[in-house]
Amino acid sequence: MTGSIRRWQGIPSILLLLALWQAGAMLAGSRLLPGPMAVFTVMAQETASGELPFHLGFSLARVGIAFVVAMIVGTAIGLVLGRSRGIDRWLYPWLIVLLNIPALIVIILTYIWMGLTEAALLIAVAVNKIPSVAVTLREGAGTLDRDFAEVAQIYEFGPLKTLRTVVLPQLAPYLLAAARNGLSLVWKIVLVAELLGRSNGVGFQLQTYFQLFDVPRVMAYAIAFVGCVLVLEAFLFRPVEQSAGQWRRQP
Repeated sequence: MTGSIRRWQGIPSILLLLALWQAGAMLAGSRLLPGPMAVFTVMAQETASGELPFHLGFSLARVGIAFVVAMIVGTAIGLVLGRSRGIDRWLYPWLIVLLNIPALIVIILTYIWMGLTEAALLIAVAVNKIPSVAVTLREGAGTLDRDFAEVAQIYEFGPLKTLRTVVLPQLAPYLLAAARNGLSLVWKIVLVAELLGRSNGVGFQLQTYFQLFDVPRVMAYAIAFVGCVLVLEAFLFRPVEQSAGQWRRQP
């Protein structure tokens, strides 16, 4: 019950934001800053026509696939770097280089090398995110308590049980940090990649409505996408975070 109440505590803040948005729109008095009702009306029209669910579905699928790939590959690389100093000395400079290459350059080069394909988009997005996940998990792997590992070895835990009961609970804060930052980065990069080289998705729609200076529709698609991220935060990341916190509070 308490978790359910906490989940909805942000509603007054959202209502305040909507009130400030409405006040700003009234003061501006311009079609370039429509009010909430105008945007939500357009959102309802786009939903009823099927356009919003269609394009939003494509974007969410791309975000989901690229996010999962980046988390799996980045976590594996981070664990190896965090547990092996020799490999870390060799590969960590590569991560620094990849971290500082602009996402736009990676997307453009991937499209040039692989063509304007779905696979190129997913690879470009994942490549942009993998280094940051690896760096975060590298730090986490370096803080693993060796005493727990020794206990698991004494009781002859298998690799999977050791990973599930010893390693992952300790890495939970780092995994959550990487996942949150990763999701916020991945969906932004997906929109840019869609804008540059796809014929569907939220990014493609934003490009179309930008050319038409249709601000209400631009804002409607943006809000719909952000709304999906907020739902994931409330119903996925928060429960996982609470579960991880319970493990750490155990005596």
